[in-house]
Amino acid sequence: MAGVRYLDCDVRRPIDLDGSEFDTIYNLAGLVATPGHPDAEYYRTNSTGAVTVCDFADEHAIRTICFTSTMSIYPTGDELKTESSPIDPVNAYGASKAIGESIHRRWLHGHPDNRLLITRPAVIFGPGERGNFLRLRRLIQRGWFVYPGRRDTIKACGYVTDLVRSFHFVLGLPGRCHLYNFAYPERCTIADICELVSAELGRPAPRATLPLQLMTAGARPFEALEALGLRSGINRARIAKLVESTNIYPGYLLEHGFEYSTSLQQGVRQWLRSESSTASTT
Repeated sequence: MAGVRYLDCDVRRPIDLDGSEFDTIYNLAGLVATPGHPDAEYYRTNSTGAVTVCDFADEHAIRTICFTSTMSIYPTGDELKTESSPIDPVNAYGASKAIGESIHRRWLHGHPDNRLLITRPAVIFGPGERGNFLRLRRLIQRGWFVYPGRRDTIKACGYVTDLVRSFHFVLGLPGRCHLYNFAYPERCTIADICELVSAELGRPAPRATLPLQLMTAGARPFEALEALGLRSGINRARIAKLVESTNIYPGYLLEHGFEYSTSLQQGVRQWLRSESSTASTT
């Protein structure tokens, strides 16, 4: 990207870079995909990584850190999750990020000029995304997507440019420490997302719903193939996630007047058109 200088480092180890020219760290580093890694790897990257980033900030007198945590520190379920909801991670990814939050808070109190922003994003999509939304798009394009068990699973999400805008917005607020959820404020379901993606792709919206037990059983052969090195991305844990609601609400942002630049529909359109444009030029 023009105007950006890239320097490689590994947050699992002490960071050996010259930090004298920096005044803010955006700590987006993390091991995210779940399932997919041994539990210890999430802690090694997300918790130990928080320590090395904070140590680097102290070493170079960098007084502002923006840390991306995750909505996975909350339990799944249809109940609305606000910033004051109890923390109860359901997996090692969420637990390791919760520890990362604590490590950054400890850093905050290490110097009176330190400032900390912690954001707990929902599923983020946009150009270059290679996770949940990409898998969904491919399945819909091929006409393979079916709903596992239910169509009304709540799936909080947000567009990447609005996430970045939220960083700068919150950093402009007074105060030393800010904690906020990030997602579109409107409740959306997996069916809402599928219909928007289908309409933009010009494909029929998925209609079939299969019992969860049947789809779970059908994932076993794919797991066997993955054990042989043939990756498909289909497994029982990932299917189970499709019926688990992630219903987080960006109360802090709304209370402070943050304005989203996109709606869910606009975000999906921008994302798919950017992907189409990238594909046509490669």
